[in-house]
Amino acid sequence: MLKKIILAAVGICLIALFFYLDWGQYLTLVYIKESQSRFQELYAHNRLTVITAYMGIYILVTALSLPGAVILTLAGGALFGLPVGTVVVSFASTIGASLACLVARFLLRDWVEKKFGDRLAAVQRGVDREGAFYLFTMRLIPVLPFFVINLVMGLTKMPMRTFFWVSQLGMLAGTVVYVNAGRELAKIDTLAGILSPRLIFSFALLGLFPLAVKKMLIFYRNYHT
Repeated sequence: MLKKIILAAVGICLIALFFYLDWGQYLTLVYIKESQSRFQELYAHNRLTVITAYMGIYILVTALSLPGAVILTLAGGALFGLPVGTVVVSFASTIGASLACLVARFLLRDWVEKKFGDRLAAVQRGVDREGAFYLFTMRLIPVLPFFVINLVMGLTKMPMRTFFWVSQLGMLAGTVVYVNAGRELAKIDTLAGILSPRLIFSFALLGLFPLAVKKMLIFYRNYHT
């Protein structure tokens, strides 16, 4: 019990500091663009250190359900490129999501039930009916916000091992799309760059990806029924 109280207190303090010290200003697209050259220089000389620091920040932001995961994903694409960025973001986001799920399961159960009780009942029915495939579908088609899925799933009976691998697999395609968009954003130096075909293609993927996945899942279910 004492450990839970200490962990909860630490988490609350970190969240309070995030907003009180306005750390959110460092998780904006404007800041990422302004700091792009500096970050790239650091990465060129200290690759492992930068990757470790980036993953630590990403995991902390996601575990505490703080705003900024999308910007961090775009920044990962801008800084690391598509192959490395995809791997780094994929593991960081999944680890952070799993920690958030654990926090909800062991520390914030009462709060999550009170805050998301209506959604929790629907999610529990979906998990009971479809198991891991239900979470996989939620990750592919984010009907609920990313952090809500993490918290609500923490109150289900799904094993953490299953939550981890299904989340990583389900979020992988979306991660690739966002990382690729971040890689293209890094190349914008003038207003003309906004109209580059590759950048337009990246944003088109962002919009079309959920729709395409939804169609494929409907086809899959109809085919197997």
